[in-house]
Amino acid sequence: MAESVELMEPLLPSEGSSELDDIVIDLVQKSSSLASQLHPSVKLSVGKLVRSMNCYYSNLIEGHDTHPWDIEQALSENYSDNPKKRDLQKEAIAHIEVQKMIDQGQAPKAYPATKEYILWLHKEFCERLPEDMLWVENPETGEKIQITPGIMRQRGAKVGQYIAPAPENLAMFMQRFEQAYNPDRLTKSRRIIASACAHHRLLWIHPFSDGNGRVARLMSYAMLLRDGVGSNLWSVARGLSKKDEPYKELLAAADQKRQGDLDGCGTLSEKALVGFCSFFLEVCIDQVDYMSSILNLPTLMQRMDLYIKDEIIAGNLRKGSYPILRETLLSGEIERGRAPELTGYKERMARKTVSTLLEKGLLVSDSPKGNLRLGFPLEVVERWFPALYPDIKRRPHET
Repeated sequence: MAESVELMEPLLPSEGSSELDDIVIDLVQKSSSLASQLHPSVKLSVGKLVRSMNCYYSNLIEGHDTHPWDIEQALSENYSDNPKKRDLQKEAIAHIEVQKMIDQGQAPKAYPATKEYILWLHKEFCERLPEDMLWVENPETGEKIQITPGIMRQRGAKVGQYIAPAPENLAMFMQRFEQAYNPDRLTKSRRIIASACAHHRLLWIHPFSDGNGRVARLMSYAMLLRDGVGSNLWSVARGLSKKDEPYKELLAAADQKRQGDLDGCGTLSEKALVGFCSFFLEVCIDQVDYMSSILNLPTLMQRMDLYIKDEIIAGNLRKGSYPILRETLLSGEIERGRAPELTGYKERMARKTVSTLLEKGLLVSDSPKGNLRLGFPLEVVERWFPALYPDIKRRPHET
């Protein structure tokens, strides 16, 4: 059957959808408020933590349960001897490194909803994967198909009951995709809505043999970041993972054909597309609300204080630790020479206090004599950021 770009219309809901407009306004206001909560230096440390979290939940959506402690070990280049676990660790690092490139402005200048950017995402992610993860099996024939990083599929694809466009038509669909989400033709509000629409429509096109879900989430993340709504302080992947069933149900629903004269004027259901967009943007708001609550300075300092007191009683930290950590949270970074003033100790004991905090990762520094910033090692995450991960207290070797 002949295929044409009309098969994936509409790519955006009709203008004037008050339901989506209200959600966008709420998201913009709340994300702006979250961004103003922390000192820029603290944001960098939180961003590093959130990248690992984003990777964990994105892996989980793909059915790959990589324990946070395994990700933490991989970040220190300490990989498991178990081949399967080691491959999952390398997959996690691949995701983290690509998101880091996005965060640090090392991605292409092209808009994220373009063929150039999407091929770049796939290439950068897949090139970091172990060889064993660059093969996908056809569930019907059992045939093994090799994945080429950054190259669109050369074969047909079926996801459940959905049959994706033929490989010879992918360029045509990607061209229409890029045209529809051209940021120069959209208002900021419509671009934010487009980050949700493009998420579904890219999965509908299914340009790659594997990795489409990962690429779609990274693309939407980058789109929101470009428009100043997204940030490295929150992760939509966490929300999508926690609502995995409705996420996949609404994605499938948006594949449906138009349901009568009151359902837009495209081939696909506009009502279902609006439903997915509403869900996706509400998940974004939910995650912004969550991170705003756990990064609220008074309550965060209270949780830090309680943790430090417990560690002092256990003999793991010195009494002067909390004032240093509190000051780095509020000021972003401090000079090492301020340690005696903040701790109330003489210089030798103050240096030991700083040294212990550095060893535990609660402080970080770019050089042996450089300024000190707050760190967020996995060891403290459950106490400082409740429910960021599920069941984080359990280390893998304890199972």
